[in-house]
Amino acid sequence: MLRLGQKVCIVADSFEQNLSIGDYGYIIAYDRNADNAFDYVVRIPKMNKHVFVPAADIELEETLLQQEADRIEREALIDYALATKNELLFRRIMNGDAAEDTAADNKEVQSQQDFIRQINLKAWI
Repeated sequence: MLRLGQKVCIVADSFEQNLSIGDYGYIIAYDRNADNAFDYVVRIPKMNKHVFVPAADIELEETLLQQEADRIEREALIDYALATKNELLFRRIMNGDAAEDTAADNKEVQSQQDFIRQINLKAWI
């Protein structure tokens, strides 16, 4: 739950209230009515009015800045990996850290009898 007075950014307009996406606002009240679809009352200074919004339509400014910083960092690492032709770094960035786990799994070689037994078991099921 967001605190009163926190600066938020409008990221969606799910109820088509003509909210301008990307504008900033401040939480001025909670809507505690359980029968209502709206969660917050937000003051948008640019529009000079108060609007009721659901929690999915707003996001904290700090969260959006952190997501943007992570995206830029990832793009910079991809550019660096491509410039230095570092295939291991590129694969780790693109696949996440799961690439190391799959490499360890590939090193375990099954014998031919185990492979045939596994195929027959799957075919029988």
